[in-house]
Amino acid sequence: MKKGGKIIVFSVLVAIVYSCSVKKDAFLNRSYHAVTTKYNVLFNGEQAYLKGLEEIQEKHEDNFWKRLQIEPITFDESTIDAKVLTPGTGFNAGEEDEENKNLTPFEKAEEKAVKAIQTHSMNINGYEKNSQIDDAYLLLGKSRYYTQRFIPALEAFNYVIVNYPKANLNYETRIWRAKANIRLGNEKRAIQTLRLLLDVLDETEKIGKSTKEQAYTAMAMAYEQTDTIQKVVDYLKLATTTNYNKEQTARNMFVLGQVYSELDRKDSARMVFKKLAESRRAPDRFRIRAEIEYAKNTPNDSASIVVLARMKKLIKNTDNRKFLNALYYQAGVLEEGRNNQEKAAEYYKRSLQAKHNNNYQKTYAYERLADMAFEKEDYLLAGSYYDSVMQVVSKEFDQEKRIRRIRRKNKGLTALRKYEETVKNNDSILQLVAMTSDERTSFFESYIEKIKKEDEEKQQQLLNAQNFGNSFGGGASINSSANKGKWYFYNTQALNFGRGEFQKVWGTRPLEDNWRLSDKSINTIDNTLANTEETKVNTRYQLSTYIDAIPTDEQTITNLVLERNDALYQLGLIYKEQFINHTLAIKNLERLREVSADDKLELPISYHLYQIYKEQGDLVKSNEYKNTILQKYPETTFAQIIKNPDVKLVVEKKEDEILNKYKEVYYLYKENKFEEAVNEIDNFSSTLQNSNLIPKFALLKALAIGKYQDKETYKKALEFVAVSYATTEEGKKAKEIIEQLNKT
Repeated sequence: MKKGGKIIVFSVLVAIVYSCSVKKDAFLNRSYHAVTTKYNVLFNGEQAYLKGLEEIQEKHEDNFWKRLQIEPITFDESTIDAKVLTPGTGFNAGEEDEENKNLTPFEKAEEKAVKAIQTHSMNINGYEKNSQIDDAYLLLGKSRYYTQRFIPALEAFNYVIVNYPKANLNYETRIWRAKANIRLGNEKRAIQTLRLLLDVLDETEKIGKSTKEQAYTAMAMAYEQTDTIQKVVDYLKLATTTNYNKEQTARNMFVLGQVYSELDRKDSARMVFKKLAESRRAPDRFRIRAEIEYAKNTPNDSASIVVLARMKKLIKNTDNRKFLNALYYQAGVLEEGRNNQEKAAEYYKRSLQAKHNNNYQKTYAYERLADMAFEKEDYLLAGSYYDSVMQVVSKEFDQEKRIRRIRRKNKGLTALRKYEETVKNNDSILQLVAMTSDERTSFFESYIEKIKKEDEEKQQQLLNAQNFGNSFGGGASINSSANKGKWYFYNTQALNFGRGEFQKVWGTRPLEDNWRLSDKSINTIDNTLANTEETKVNTRYQLSTYIDAIPTDEQTITNLVLERNDALYQLGLIYKEQFINHTLAIKNLERLREVSADDKLELPISYHLYQIYKEQGDLVKSNEYKNTILQKYPETTFAQIIKNPDVKLVVEKKEDEILNKYKEVYYLYKENKFEEAVNEIDNFSSTLQNSNLIPKFALLKALAIGKYQDKETYKKALEFVAVSYATTEEGKKAKEIIEQLNKT
């Protein structure tokens, strides 16, 4: 190499080494470190940061049934502990080691920011000479913010604000600092910071519109945490005027409309949602949801017809397939508002069947269907829909007020379904018990013929379906070379058709000698054993299968009657007390009065029917049951209530005296003096009236009887408690014991 060339190379190397120094305030040094920071370390850090933002957006799911978050972040409290990047991170490690580190995108961005600061910072005499370091600190703070480390993030933001007061990112950093304070619960400090930025600094330095938009959004976030709703409205309105960030602007408009709706300012809400729905810059999910919210805030008048037509138009648009669940649901709500119940139910079912769906949306559709069935007094169907709500609701919303209400309502419907099923099943069995032998035979012969015919039709449908498939190739193309042979068994189409015709006549037969014979008794013993399964008669077609299942034991039949009667009584109470359905309450109680031979039931049945008919204004029926109670049971509590409905009953014994007596009898019970305990209760009950402890005495007496008398006497005592005090805990306990006794 010539001497001149060597000098040039040496000079370049010296210049590079000289420019690498962070202690010299020279143009070459400043330029080198600024360029290296921006286009090497920070570039990689910003790319990792953007990747992290994409992951957050994908992870976050907006629930449009609730007020949306102004800042769409789903923070996971379980991952709040992030890796701490200590000084020196990024040194003494090769590129291969960096790639193998198990860091999240935000942690990688933080690592690059730390590396940029520690490698390229040029702090000379207290002044930073590298113009990119403020960017590095901002990236560091934002990365920490998204990893929920808000205090370290504040440190980074404060460093920029204090040390780089004239940096072009100073205003943006102040906004990020305010957001970190909001996340830490320091809303007042955040508001003060943002007011300083918007009121004071804007007057002197004229802040850009994009920065103002971010500041207004942050201010709305702060006031939302303090529940100052009007201030939230004011700043959201300001944040939606510039429209620099179309995603955030659409979100702000949607939240603004939701707030108006919550404040019952329906006109303002419709105006905002209409503007958002017609905005071409807004993302599709906000535009379509704005259409739905517009419909929700439209009154049920002539305007709803136009909105419904708009909903149907959106449904027909194939671009909106991702939103069909919500569109179908809202169309159903509008149809229901116009009293088109059948169309509404159809839309709700379509909403449930939509391909793109979520469980929370399903809870509303199931609830609407359940409410419609409940209003039609189809309680069994309503119960099944409420069950569906409870099955699809997630733990996140399990304790929501609406879900708790549905759970309470469904509890009564579950009991109702149970009792209705008991009445239906026991009535069917008792009906068969009451038939003569000839009537039973005739009934089940007709039933067997019916199921035989149904089975034959199903089998024929299967064969037809098989033949239909076989006629189109049966898995091989009709035009394939396999179908071109002249011999029968070379032609797939003809072979499949022939197989289908054979099975129609003969069914499925094994490949063996004498395949036409159903009875193989003439064959060898081996053949007989081999074909046992083929010759076995279907028990569903045997008369004895059903006749033998009919109970003949008197005790079993008695238990069926008691279960049926108890179910009728419980149904009467549920319809009367819970569902306020007097028609069905009367139906069950009147029927129980007809079929029951137990005199103990007459008093409670008569009293409940007296109350129902009195509320209905049927004085004839009401007086009939009133007279029954007064004439047959004049000393009972029911009779006293009827005689003196407006006068508080006078209790001869004080409640504490009664409680002391109960403790004495209970002590006798615990000392195994059961007969003595029963006698004490009998003697005391003649003077015991209108006390809340009466059911306790009754249950204690039944339990004592069970200790020294036979099972039947014990059950009768329990049945008295279960019927007389059905709505109390003692009555329910007695019923549980009866059920256990019936199982043994």
